[in-house]
Amino acid sequence: MNRLASETSPYLRQHADNPVDWYPWGDEAFARARSEDRPILLSVGYSSCHWCHVMAHESFENDATATAMNAAFVAVKVDREERPDVDAVYMDAVQAMTGRGGWPMTLFLTPDGRPFFAGTYFPPRDAHGTPGFGRVLEAIDEAWRERRHEVEGQADSLVAAISRRATMPGDLMGGAEEPSDPGALYPELLAAATAELASRFDSSWGGFGPAPKFPQPALLELCLDHARVTGDTGSLAMVERTLAAMAAGGIYDHLGGGFARYSVDATWTVPHFEKMLYDQAGLVRIYQHAAQATGDERWQQVVEETIAYVLRDLAAPDGGLYCAEDADSEGVEGRFYVWDRAQLTEVAGTELGAIAADWYGVTEAGNFEGHSILRRPLGATLRRPDDVEEARRRLFEARGGRVRPGLDDKVLTEWNAMFGSALAEAAAASGRADWAEATVAIAEFLVGHLRRPADGRWLRSWQGGEARFVAYAGDYAWVVDFLTRVAELTGEARWLATATETARAMLALFSDDEGALFTTGSDAEKLVVRPTELLDGATPSASSVAAGALLRLGALTGDDELTSAGEALLRALLPVARSHPLAAAHAIATCRLARGGITEVLVAGDRPDLVTALRRRFEPTAVVAWGERTDSPLWEQRQDGFAYVCRHYACREPADSAEALVAHLERELATERARHAVPVTPGSTL
Repeated sequence: MNRLASETSPYLRQHADNPVDWYPWGDEAFARARSEDRPILLSVGYSSCHWCHVMAHESFENDATATAMNAAFVAVKVDREERPDVDAVYMDAVQAMTGRGGWPMTLFLTPDGRPFFAGTYFPPRDAHGTPGFGRVLEAIDEAWRERRHEVEGQADSLVAAISRRATMPGDLMGGAEEPSDPGALYPELLAAATAELASRFDSSWGGFGPAPKFPQPALLELCLDHARVTGDTGSLAMVERTLAAMAAGGIYDHLGGGFARYSVDATWTVPHFEKMLYDQAGLVRIYQHAAQATGDERWQQVVEETIAYVLRDLAAPDGGLYCAEDADSEGVEGRFYVWDRAQLTEVAGTELGAIAADWYGVTEAGNFEGHSILRRPLGATLRRPDDVEEARRRLFEARGGRVRPGLDDKVLTEWNAMFGSALAEAAAASGRADWAEATVAIAEFLVGHLRRPADGRWLRSWQGGEARFVAYAGDYAWVVDFLTRVAELTGEARWLATATETARAMLALFSDDEGALFTTGSDAEKLVVRPTELLDGATPSASSVAAGALLRLGALTGDDELTSAGEALLRALLPVARSHPLAAAHAIATCRLARGGITEVLVAGDRPDLVTALRRRFEPTAVVAWGERTDSPLWEQRQDGFAYVCRHYACREPADSAEALVAHLERELATERARHAVPVTPGSTL
């Protein structure tokens, strides 16, 4: 057993019995590398990563390979979810050297942390143009001993490359001076982004571009917003086609709810079966928004079933949520989820088994390695009749007796806050008291377990009763957003107070000279470079999330410093948004909130009917204050029993009925449409 057995990361503990002499990332490993003049072999992955498991079985569990690793290198394992800073820095090195990235990530570093060779998965033997891992080890060892000057030169070049990537790239800065109001660029940015999305759209199966297909909820949010402010039916069609195709496909778990990470084919049929908490967060949000915008019950069903999956299968003690479920079960990808025709008959009976087979497309030939992934035909109803529901219930119960995929049982602050924000919106829109209780439980867990008592410093990861690693910019940004939404959901002022404390700490710890946010705080471990959070990836960039969170919190509290900080973040992101709009989708969406773009709604006194009237609508630019009074200017001279619709604290006449409130909101939407005047791109209507 190596040094990983006592780590909090389930991914690291999966490698505790390897014959490799693994170290966790830290001073001990680097000190040994320096004292013995050995390179570091850095392997980065995560517990639900299929190819990480493959490389582990093929190489790290192989005695001969482990002997070669132990003889020439100091081997270090990193969980990318616990250490996104390490992952970000060295992923830039992989991309700079190979032009692509992914996990497992394999790098060789000098003892001071500079990378000099980088790649991803290496097979045990040469295959498909990729050198075998054993040959890589031999070549790196030989270069380190015999051609050190070349290694040092390559390390210097790679550090220079990742330093350029870690800061604002020069080709994104643009030549013209950016306007002081990011909202002024919103129409242009939104039109450019949706036009590019229309050019990439798969009109048959939804999504943007060829397989593999990722859900990309931030891009769908842009399309939904474009439809909202322009009335463009083409943008709405892209949203609905994609949502329908994903919900019908095998990427969606038709028995238990929730989404797999991505589909390997264009029809969303064959998923990469791992389920990530952050995907559930983004997809709950876009399906909820679509349900509110269109009134389509299909989208609400997906919201309900996805939330049910998370709260049932990813629930941690006392309110937190676990990270992910693996793609593999019993060493086979997807085994937990696939079915045969005979299994349906055995579990559901002859009649219901035949009904289930017809409903979910289960055939003798199957659609995945001789088995069937459950799916619905595109365009068919998702609402199950009673007999199908009974069959689904039996199949779900029987599936529960199978060996479940591995569970990554750490609680990440960022991903919990991300899902909590989406859950807060869904709870408000639906009026579900159980969802509201679960939202508050997540918030209480984070505040109680992932905030250092001595100084209030947020922490990144909790597992088995222990919290570790100082939190990153993404953690702080999502906590601000989440706690602000908890305040809107509950009407309790304490959440605004904690959100404000967190927002001020975030700006103090992470602000950079260019106006964006560094990934790591000023008090964190120093890596070879200090990356900034600019571009969206699998999740929105921390800088864009922080911008929106600060603007919404500033509007609710009347704190002009927070509002100004949010607008400064957006100004820093504008060059990226103009040059690469689809890599800054969340920032573009946030631009609509700048310079008076937020509709402030205050409901004074006990008027749940007015609060409900607002929550049922799709109002992405609105914030709501109700319940406990605060010292925000929104509350000044407000009479109980009325709703006040304001923009930058200038309010319309008080509304004393739901009808009057809705009329005010409709006028605000008309004002917003006129303000942005977003052009409909010619040919974009499908």
